[in-house]
Amino acid sequence: MVSWRSLLLGLQVVAPILAATPADWRSQSIYFLLTDRFARTDGSTSATCNTEDRKYCGGTWKGIIDQLDYIQGMGFTAIWITPVTSQLTQDTAYGEAYHGYWQQDIYSLDSHLGTADDLRALASALHERGMYLMVDVVANHMGYDGAGDSVDYSVFNPFNSKDYFHPFCLIQDYNDQTQSENCWLGDNSVSLPDLDTTTQDVKNIWYDWVEELVSNYSIDGLRVDTVKHVQKDFWPDYNKAAGVYCIGEVLNGDPSYTCPYQEVMDGVLNYPIYYPLLNAFKSTSGNMNDLYNMINTVKSDCPDSTLLGTFIENHDSPRFASYTNDMALAKNVAAFIILADGIPIIYAGQEQHYAGGNDPSNREATWLSGYSTTSDLYKLIASSNAIRNHAVSTDKGYVTYKNWPIYKDTTTIAMRKGTDGSQIITILSNKGASGDGYTLSLDGTGYDAGTELTEILSCSTLTVGSDGKVPVPMEKGLPRVLYPSAKLGDSKICT
Repeated sequence: MVSWRSLLLGLQVVAPILAATPADWRSQSIYFLLTDRFARTDGSTSATCNTEDRKYCGGTWKGIIDQLDYIQGMGFTAIWITPVTSQLTQDTAYGEAYHGYWQQDIYSLDSHLGTADDLRALASALHERGMYLMVDVVANHMGYDGAGDSVDYSVFNPFNSKDYFHPFCLIQDYNDQTQSENCWLGDNSVSLPDLDTTTQDVKNIWYDWVEELVSNYSIDGLRVDTVKHVQKDFWPDYNKAAGVYCIGEVLNGDPSYTCPYQEVMDGVLNYPIYYPLLNAFKSTSGNMNDLYNMINTVKSDCPDSTLLGTFIENHDSPRFASYTNDMALAKNVAAFIILADGIPIIYAGQEQHYAGGNDPSNREATWLSGYSTTSDLYKLIASSNAIRNHAVSTDKGYVTYKNWPIYKDTTTIAMRKGTDGSQIITILSNKGASGDGYTLSLDGTGYDAGTELTEILSCSTLTVGSDGKVPVPMEKGLPRVLYPSAKLGDSKICT
């Protein structure tokens, strides 16, 4: 394996470190990809990748560089890539470690994905475009092909002794916080040896490591895996050592459990919104009330809802399109992700309406789509990101203005985000593609009577009535995104 420490000797990092702060990240929009499944160095759009095989399929950091136009064409300003560290090498009962979460040597890179120079080149290519690089990191565990009671700890670098780990026990009750933190994830086919992050030796190694990782590869932000499986007092110094925005995975939909982790890390993935968002739009009988209420709960209970990561798909959960193939519903949920509070996160393949179910089916190769820029969702995501990016650049209060749900009925929710005169109003429906046509008389938008508005997704115009209400034409269950026409300026949106 290639050691980045040896490669750094005598080398000069070519990409400037942007040292992106939480405030910097508020305005970003993230495209999340599994490096092995996004783009190959040879540029192939036909190379076989059978998700059920759970094997490396050939995606690389070089491949990503060659597809940055595709990503930036959707309006994304950042990418999040899966872990870069060296993994276990065996073909286990659950396949190979193509995903990056079974690390064995934290000081070496996964050579399947490329070299240290390739990773630096990716950072440079992004920075030249004004984009950010977020890298996934794992501090909770290592990976081992075999049972937890027969681990050969000498295979781990630098954690080459059982003294670095919690004694073996598998988590039986995930609601027991002590078990969640001190026992092991995985099973006796592939065990995930759980590092004892309460010890100073482990803390020092990780804090030094994360500082070096960020510096060596000009990384702008970190997504942190399995945060709830590590005691909370480990994280503040980890986040500080990283020196960049960190967003943690706390896989729990209860805001009273998840939100407090924002007291020890900059942000968390917004699982409290994920579940009611899914339930609102995965069918035409979804529950809008729960989503409406959770928007308000997260806004009031989390330390800062504008620093959370908003999503509907990832590599651990079934694709949205595995629940329904209704394109209108998919458009509504994508619009919510981009135009609600927090940092939008779209998972590679969502823009192509990929429909894989549970892992590993949801880890399809993006290249098999041919990187189409004409798909319905690619275009909707591009339009939604365009108006968000415009609002971010022209309304300095946009990213910190907390999303306000202004209307709901059994099939519709409307939201306002942005300061007076520059607010975006998003109207979402779960009626589906067969939904009827009607006019929604929408109050509470904050627009002045007579204001001309542009509906960003269709590029049609409408005018606020003398009573202050907006007559919004709804049809075929499609989302609507309203913005004052006069504020579009020279943005080239809808021109």
